[in-house]
Amino acid sequence: MNYVFQFQEVFAAWPELLRGAWLTISLSAGAMALGLVVAVFGALGKTMGPKPVRWLVDVYVEVIRNTPFLIQIFIIFFGLPRLGIQLSANQAALIAMVVNVGAYATEIVRAGIETIHKGQIEAGLALGLRPLQVFRHVVVFPALRTVYPALCSQFILLMLTSSVVSAISAEDLTGVANNIQSQTFRSFEIYLVVTALYLGLSLAFSAAFAGIWRVVFARQDRR
Repeated sequence: MNYVFQFQEVFAAWPELLRGAWLTISLSAGAMALGLVVAVFGALGKTMGPKPVRWLVDVYVEVIRNTPFLIQIFIIFFGLPRLGIQLSANQAALIAMVVNVGAYATEIVRAGIETIHKGQIEAGLALGLRPLQVFRHVVVFPALRTVYPALCSQFILLMLTSSVVSAISAEDLTGVANNIQSQTFRSFEIYLVVTALYLGLSLAFSAAFAGIWRVVFARQDRR
């Protein structure tokens, strides 16, 4: 084996890699926040909504979970303009990520809500809590606490899956890496560095989720 590693050209493009990493972080964080909102309402619709709502949520979840993420991105980025809806690559990437993670997280949150006994809801109402307070303190908060580890795993998987958005020319970390590779032809080096960056991002998100747990849920246990 006579291959000689040459990282000089890769590290010369470090600012571009950092810019791509920042876009990956931004898209992932935004999709996680918006996807969680979609998941909460989807899970409530599936567990407590009328039959037509439950049916619509079921269709949404099954369609998204049983089709490739890449095809979903293509439909949004290439299909919506046919309907007069113009989106940039970054906007299409964010929407696709929200739609995708929302479907998976809906099932996770639904499982958490179903662990809440109806007697707890009735007890909250009997104590004089308003429906919104019961929704927040008796249903959603305990449900999210139960499924928090599963949600974190799904969100980290979303961040790693975001590399697919480079297929529509979104300049995320993978997109920038592809551009650098086409200019330098140092495939091995650039993708080794990008692998290390994705690993660092995964660990950073894991640490952030652990911090959220300590602030939001562990503090509640101490009260």
